[in-house]
Formats: sequence, C-alpha cells, structure tokens
Amino acid sequence: MDLTKAESVYFLGIGGIGMSALARYFRSLGKKVSGYDRTATALTTALQLEGITISFNKDINLIPIGVDFVIYTPAVKQDHPAYEYFRNAGIPLFKRAEILGQISESYKTIAIAGTHGKTTTTTLTAHLLTQSKVKCQAFLGGISRNYASNLILDASSEYLVAEADEFDRSFLQLHPHIAVITSVDADHLDIYGDHRSLLESFSSFAGKIVEGGYLIIKNGLDLPLELKSGVKILNYSAGSVCDYYPAGIRLNNGLYTFDLHHPQGIITDLTLGIPGYYNIENAVAASACALLSGISENELSHAMHTFKGVERRFDIRINESGLVYIDDYGHHPEELRACISSARLMFPGRKITGIFQPHLYTRTRDFADDFALQLSKLDEVILLPIYPARELPISGITSEMLLEKITAPDKKLIEKSGLPMLLDPLELEVLITMGAGDIDTLVLPIENYLKQFLHKK
Repeated sequence: MDLTKAESVYFLGIGGIGMSALARYFRSLGKKVSGYDRTATALTTALQLEGITISFNKDINLIPIGVDFVIYTPAVKQDHPAYEYFRNAGIPLFKRAEILGQISESYKTIAIAGTHGKTTTTTLTAHLLTQSKVKCQAFLGGISRNYASNLILDASSEYLVAEADEFDRSFLQLHPHIAVITSVDADHLDIYGDHRSLLESFSSFAGKIVEGGYLIIKNGLDLPLELKSGVKILNYSAGSVCDYYPAGIRLNNGLYTFDLHHPQGIITDLTLGIPGYYNIENAVAASACALLSGISENELSHAMHTFKGVERRFDIRINESGLVYIDDYGHHPEELRACISSARLMFPGRKITGIFQPHLYTRTRDFADDFALQLSKLDEVILLPIYPARELPISGITSEMLLEKITAPDKKLIEKSGLPMLLDPLELEVLITMGAGDIDTLVLPIENYLKQFLHKK
C-alpha cells in the first residue's frame, strides 16, 4: 500500500510513545490524523494541541468517516470494538512496526536495539546527527529534551534514526544500514517464553542489517550471529579496550568528560551533557553511529555537550543543596541498578529514597529476587501496587510479595493516591521515582509539592 496517497489515518493506541511519533509524522505530511486511547495523558494532550483528534471512548460511532488505513499497537486486543469495526469494514490494519519498517526503506536507517539503554542512545544519536551537516529524521522512544518531541524531521537527510523495539519482535521489520545492540538481558518473557528465544530474536535482528552495513554491539555480549555479506562488526564498551571506548573518565559539576578512542584515532575532552555514569556507555555507542554516518569530530564534541537528555531517563527535576529529586523510567532490575548506583556516585553519603511501581505481573514474577536485590540498595523503599498494563493478575504475585523480599532498613507499601502527601520533605535527601506504568502522572505533583516546601524554607 502506498502510504503517501492516504488522506486519513487512524491510530488505535495513539498515546503510546512509538505510536504518537508516527501520528506526528503523518500529521507533518498533511494527513488527517485521529485516534483512540484508553486514558488522557500529557502526551495525548500535546497531540490534540497539534491538531490531532483523539477519543477516549470505545464507541465506534466516534470514529471519523473516510479512514484509509489503521495503525495499531500490539497492546490493543483483536476483540477491541474499533479493531473489529475496521476489520469488518475491510479497512487495512497495520502494526506500528510494519509502518515504521515501510517508512525506513527510503533511508539509510540507524536502528538501536537493546533491553535497556536504547532510548537514550537513540535520542543522543539523533541529536548528534541533527546538530551536524549530516542531519536525520528520527523516531524516538522518549521525549527529547532538546526538541520537546519524540519525532525529528529533516527530509533533506538520507538517514533515519529509529529505536528498534524487541517487544513483540517489532524490530524485525527494519533493515538497518547501522544497527546497535546495547544489551540482551532477559525481559518480555511473557512474549518470548524464555531468554533463549529473546536472544534468537536479537540474532535475527542483526541478520536484517543490509549488505555492507555495520553492527555496533556492546563488547562481551554472547550472541550468535549470521550476518549478510560485508557487514562489519564493531564493539563498544565503557570499561574495556575495543573498537570504541572511553578513557580518562572524570566527573566535573555532575557531568562526565572523557576521551573517545575509535578506529581512526582519539577525540579528547568530550563532555556528555547529561548525568549518570551508565550514560557514558550510551554516549560511546551513539558516537560510533555518528562517526560512521560522517559527522566531524568538532560537530560531535559540540553536540555531545549540548545534549539535554530524555524525559524520565535519570531526569533530575530538583537539585538543591538539601534536596534532590530524580525521575527514571527504569522497570527492569538492571535499569534500577544503573539508576541507583549513578545516584550514589553523584550524591555520595546522602540518604536515597526510592519510590518504585512494578510494571507487569509477569515481569515482577520473573525477576522478583533481582528487583529485591536492587531495591535493597536504597536507604528507604516505597513500593506502589503493580501496574498491570495489558495483563490480568497472577495469584501470589503482588507488591506485598516483593516487599517481603526487600532487605532495606526502611520499607513500606502505599497506594498511589497517597502520594505526594505522605512524603515528608524534612526526611528526604535524594528521592527517585522509578517505573514504566502510570507513576509518570505523579512526577509533576511530587515536584511541585517539594518545591513548595523548598520555597517555604
């Protein structure tokens, strides 16, 4: 189907981060864009302000007449009234990944995959290219702080940067010129069943790289590879010597500076514009993509320093002498480890309180011991009930179960409605909110609550 000839596009699950980027893309092409989602969020409000019509009601009578095709998220079930309506009407339905795959065929695609680290790496790669002569179009898995969007448009560039999502094997729709694999830890076991199947999917993704392309893979990942002819493998790391790695890492005023070693030489004194020690590794991977795409060392250095990060990725909302508030999307044990350890490095000797909302019953079940291990590294733990997303409850899998496993000296379970009022600012030194559910709706209320306290001091 020729997507460019369509006049009206409908999105089922338009409020998702990947779906909303596509909605903005088709809106930029002058198409009539509308859609449905279960609940209103800050992102759906932003889309509405951009001229996109959104319904939060399943009533099919609210669907506009004349829809040419539908894009839906895998989270939407096939018994959804709107899905059934479109199917019975013979209107073409496409998964989000299929459409992104079709769009990417017209570009040299840089696809960044991994069970964690991909959103920051993707957004930084897009920023590096955008701030250079190379430019790019980009579909991001988060809201870039530099561009206040998850979509970057520049039709003059031959490059497209895309976050390659392993959920539902979506990334297998892409045929990248450059692919990055940041991590392959066990996750999405509700989809894959076991870790081996997940690894096989990442191997298949690497096999999609076009002839003569590049695979940039974190050094030490054990992944069987069968690549097309001429595909070159390049390794990167933050802690070992390989094709791309940092040296002389130093912390100044909360930001890290390092010298980047790469196959053609060394770029000295690169300063990453966002905090978090683990982001050095993301920056090295993004730099590899940018250098292979043709940006200059001077362009790389300038853009690296001006990068403002991604909303909800080690997002420092308050940084006052007596109180720090960080918000993070972390919802996998490895992501919690990276977030908490980075906070310890940045704010040594200070009490760290973490509010965590587990995401999915299956993920909580599969990684309960690992979650407990990482959360026990906090001084104080506040657990929220599990956010179910697309899942039904599983007997015995609750936040109470997880709380029992946590060994932190101060721990409690509260309802989401109890925040932020139950927080005592006098007892807080460093506060971190973590999770991928609707904990994001608490970020502004908590931030405003704490700022009111600071202004009264």
